[in-house]
Amino acid sequence: MFDRIKTILNSKAFEFGITGLIILNAITLALETWPAAEERFGTLFHVFDRAILIIFVIEIGLRLAIHRLRFFKDPWSIFDFTVVAIALMPTTGALSVLRSLRVLRVLRLISFVPSLKRVVGALLEALPGLGSITLLLGLLYFVFAVMATKLYSAEFPEWFGSIGKSSYTLFQVMTLESWSMGIVRPVMETHPHAWLFFVPFILMTSFTVLNLFIGIIVSAMQSEHEATAEADRAQLHEETESVMSEVKALRSEISDLKALLVARQKP
Repeated sequence: MFDRIKTILNSKAFEFGITGLIILNAITLALETWPAAEERFGTLFHVFDRAILIIFVIEIGLRLAIHRLRFFKDPWSIFDFTVVAIALMPTTGALSVLRSLRVLRVLRLISFVPSLKRVVGALLEALPGLGSITLLLGLLYFVFAVMATKLYSAEFPEWFGSIGKSSYTLFQVMTLESWSMGIVRPVMETHPHAWLFFVPFILMTSFTVLNLFIGIIVSAMQSEHEATAEADRAQLHEETESVMSEVKALRSEISDLKALLVARQKP
């Protein structure tokens, strides 16, 4: 019985069914934010939401029964278990705010779509490199925030009155959101040479450090793609060797049969 359940859980039809339920659940959660739809179909949405949650709980329960402790050795299984467990938390009274966490169930789509799993895997592999760049960016922010506070806090306290305000203003400058007309040009009216401060900051953050983020992520995704391709090639090689072994065995049997027939035909 367990073998049959395992076969069903690993089948493509079952994966497509769960994927479809996740997508439908995402649609209903989105419709719940539409007052007109909520007023007209609110009860139906609630019943459908509960039904999907029950199906997810049954699925996780079956996977736990089949794999037991091995279930928790797979990161994606732990991810699915956590998402469903969050959905089971009470959402009444003071915990009613947790109802918004139901939308996390949509994230289960990641564990059922191989391409999404590869992207997430690549991002996780890139975390060490991203951490180093984040540290570098933080150091640059600290240095420039201190300098900006000392240089411009007197004339522009709302932008550079403290390190916190300076950091937020510099973040706006880094994102290139109204950085020129909104920040730099007003500052240059009082400090004509302020561009000597802001232009190097933009070059070092927006055009250098942030591009390093992109480079590391692209490199990690390329490595993940190569690893997947290598695994596919290894699997294909094993299957080819298995087929060749079977062909050799068949040839040997055919040769033995021919020899036996020849021996019987001799007087």
